[in-house]
Amino acid sequence: MTDSEPEHPRTPGTADPSPAGTGPAGSPLPGAAGTGATRSGAGGTSEPLTVEARPVRLRRVAVTMAAAVVVTFAVLAFLLGNTRSEGVVFGPSDQVAMLVLGLIVAGGVLVVARPSVTADVRGLRVRNILVSHDVPWEAVREVAFRDGSPWAVLELADDDQVALLAIQAADRERAVAAVRGLRALQGRHAARSAAGPADGRPAGPTDRRGAGPATDPADGRMAGPAAGSAAD
Repeated sequence: MTDSEPEHPRTPGTADPSPAGTGPAGSPLPGAAGTGATRSGAGGTSEPLTVEARPVRLRRVAVTMAAAVVVTFAVLAFLLGNTRSEGVVFGPSDQVAMLVLGLIVAGGVLVVARPSVTADVRGLRVRNILVSHDVPWEAVREVAFRDGSPWAVLELADDDQVALLAIQAADRERAVAAVRGLRALQGRHAARSAAGPADGRPAGPTDRRGAGPATDPADGRMAGPAAGSAAD
């Protein structure tokens, strides 16, 4: 006969000393799992705390074009150095001026790559080519990315639209991930707004508990036994 493992005596009415989620001798129970630090939503997908988006393909094209412009102007400035045309000499100062002109043109090309979107649970900061917008989630009705549209848009509650030039259809999966992240933040904000104050009580008039004795709404006199003492 084999020796069996000694059983630990347990006082009636007390809990099993084994850790939660484990069986005898500390063995894990089927389906037991730890809780991670990542906030997860429906379907096991993690909810982002912030979303940042920039146009990847557009930025690459803009940087390439800007570099090509600078190189072209530099080559022209070098080739035209010390040349004479109808009594006009293209000197060093003209070469420098052409290089500066090339840098200015390249900077104008890079402005196209300026768009970006930064969002958190409070709202979005949308930066397009020329203008920027700070949009709270309360003003957003929908984050839309329709078929055939070159970029995503914000549908606002006042029937206006804000183009999200940073989220472009040319970026494919990146654009889809950015839109999903924005919609998750919008849903999280809506859930937080519907939950109300942190203490769980509905928002409304000031709590009257402990505010003092009640008053008679008819004439403002205090209600209670003291009100009838004038008849004595």
